[in-house]
Parts: sequence; C-alpha cells; structure tokens
Amino acid sequence: MKYVIDEKSTIPAYLQLYNQIRKDITDGVYAFGSKLPSKRTVSNETGVSTITVEHAYDLLRDEGYIEPKERSGYFVVFCSDDGFVPVPQNSFDIFLLPLQNSENDDEFPFSVLAKTMRKVIGMMGEAILVRSPNSGCIELRKAIQMYLAQSRGIVADTEQIIIGSGSEYLYNLIIELLGRNLVYAIETPSYNKIEQVYSLSKVEIRKLPLSKNGIESSALKGCSADVLHISPYRSYPSGVTASASKRHEYLKWAEKGERYIIEDDFESEFSVSKKPEETLFCHSEKDNVIYMNTFSKTISSSLRVGYMVIPKKLAKEFEEKLGFYSCTVPTYIQIVLAELIANGDFERHINRVRRKKRKQLTQNKAL
Repeated sequence: MKYVIDEKSTIPAYLQLYNQIRKDITDGVYAFGSKLPSKRTVSNETGVSTITVEHAYDLLRDEGYIEPKERSGYFVVFCSDDGFVPVPQNSFDIFLLPLQNSENDDEFPFSVLAKTMRKVIGMMGEAILVRSPNSGCIELRKAIQMYLAQSRGIVADTEQIIIGSGSEYLYNLIIELLGRNLVYAIETPSYNKIEQVYSLSKVEIRKLPLSKNGIESSALKGCSADVLHISPYRSYPSGVTASASKRHEYLKWAEKGERYIIEDDFESEFSVSKKPEETLFCHSEKDNVIYMNTFSKTISSSLRVGYMVIPKKLAKEFEEKLGFYSCTVPTYIQIVLAELIANGDFERHINRVRRKKRKQLTQNKAL
C-alpha cells in the first residue's frame, strides 16, 4: 500500500483514504473480486484509527465499489470491461413500485424562507425589480459555484452556470446548444417530460432500458446516439441509482467521438450516503458533461428555479448562440436563493433531512 494521510489538510482523513483507495480500484490496482487489506492493516500503515478506515470503507460500499462478506473482509465489486459492465439483460419489477412521497417530511422551513425574503426586500429595496442578466444574477451563480465546489466536487467558472425556470426550459436550451441534428438517448422508463421536450423539438430519440443498477450494458454499447440523458441518482419513476461501475461505463461511452452526457441530478442532495453522490461532471476527463439540478425538491417546486453547468469548452458558444435569451427567473427569487446558500440555511436543511433519512433507514433495518 502507498496510502498517505496529510494531517495538515482540511480534507478529513477518512475522505483522503477513500479517495486514494477508490482511485486504486478504478485504475485496476484492485481488480474485480479482489480483497481489500483489512481495516487493521490499513490503520497500522497509515497511522489512523480503524474507525477512520471503517468510515472510508463504508463510503466505498455505499457507492458500489466494494461489498463486505461476513468474516471474510471487503471485496471489490467495481469492474470495467472496456468500459462496459456485464449485468443481467432484463428489466426488474422495481419499476412497478412507486417512489415514496416524502414531500411533507422534507419541506424547507417556511419560517426561514419568509425571514430571508423579508431580509432581501429590506436589503435591496427597489433593486429587486432590476432585470436579471440573461444567464442569471451573478450573486446566485457565485453562490451555486461555491456550493458545488464545496459539496459536490464540481469546479466551474460562473460563465458556465446558467439559471432558468425549471428543467424543461433548460432541456430546450441544451437542444439549441448541442443541435437538433443529433441523436439523443434517454432512460426508459424516465421522467416523462424529458421525452416530451425532445419529441416536441423533433429530435431523434433512442430509448435505453434500465436494469437494477442503470442502463443495460448491451443497450448502451450498441447505442450510436450523440447525447446520453441520464438521472444517475434515483431515476424517476423507477427509483434506480446507477452503481459506481455503471457511472464509469457512462463516461467510457461518452469518450468515443464527440459525445455528450446530460447529468440530471434531481434530488441527489438527499442521498442517505455519508457523503453526497458522486457526479459524472467532476470525473469527466473530456469536458463533455452538462450537469443539471433544481431547487424544486430542496426548497420548493413552486419557485421554478433550475440551473445547469455547461462544459467550459461550450461556454463561449452558448453566449454566442443563446446569450440573447432572457433569464426566466425573477431577480428577487434569485437573490433569495443566493442568500439561503451563502448564509448556510440551504446546507443546514439538506444535512437535517439526510440525517433524518439515515435514522429512518437504521430503524427500518432494526425491525
């Protein structure tokens, strides 16, 4: 082993260890089916506690890189066969099970939202009536930039961040940016408005069936589409979350030719994992992933605010082709969201909901 823990780093020791082991797994140092060193061995060689090692292993397990075997240790379940992972080529009855509606339990505190709205009005006065820049207010784009860098590992310039009124509006912008002459592949089943927007725009669609851990490998491997539109975390309505191997497979698919991935990351903030779900955007080496998210689940669907982070290489093209489009979100709402993110209320709400979900999961397992 060659794992080194930097005691001066602001990154917790368990995350440092997690990142190093994960890299060894994806690089093939630990092949599929191989056993990881014991927690005690890693502890002795790195100088951290076995609890710290256990936390790192738990994250790897949560994200589908390893699996524990009773009294045997931890074994690698991540595999890459030229980027395509062998999985059963059939659909599952999970698609017949509706997702649990947790809207009432996870609502953003109205008192906090109301207080922030009053604060913004008092602070800005008539300035809230000023028209927003076309890509969105710089205050909100900077707040999103900071949030994504700190919590999701996404590093982007503010010029790459585009604000719009919900996913459907952003879908249309993406089509205009990438082109109507391309072939777009989507999950099936998927959020029905994705297909509706593509159909209305008269672009060619390929439907790729889901299995229990993501799009079926045979369907993806044989797909000649130019753009892959996916929801890696809890794809609606199936509830399927793509495994670590499957996410790697998506990125491998996109490396061939001039392909793009649209990463629709709705609701991933509320993952019960001890850290937020990995994004394809931050692992893409070809700068060809468009990251999308909204505030519909984390704050309120009535706000109709979404955002996307486009590849850096497309930022200039977006400005030239679509920069004339007016932002569809009022300045006032954008500043309220920026304030919620900047003062920590947004992140506190997410952490509160995630803790509650983990507690509920633990209680259910105990029954």
